[in-house]
Amino acid sequence: MSKAGAKFFEVKEFLMKDEEFKAEYEKLKPRYEVISQIIEARTSQNITQEELALRVGTQKSTISRLESGTYNPSLDFLSKVARSLGKEVQVTLK
Repeated sequence: MSKAGAKFFEVKEFLMKDEEFKAEYEKLKPRYEVISQIIEARTSQNITQEELALRVGTQKSTISRLESGTYNPSLDFLSKVARSLGKEVQVTLK
């Protein structure tokens, strides 16, 4: 990782060697996977955060905080967001 502009996967591979980092990454992974899916669904439908907020019945700032990872939503709220995007939430325990 000595050259400037290292690719994401190279940086991730390097960081994953640290057990503390790896544990925190695994802990946060499901949250960011859901966030990525919400953003992808919203942008692929050309829906703004403001429009999604209106559909959900919340404020734009709540959608912004959700998408930035600074809001810890309830399952009910995630279901509202999903329905507003024509999707559904599926939870699987493994």
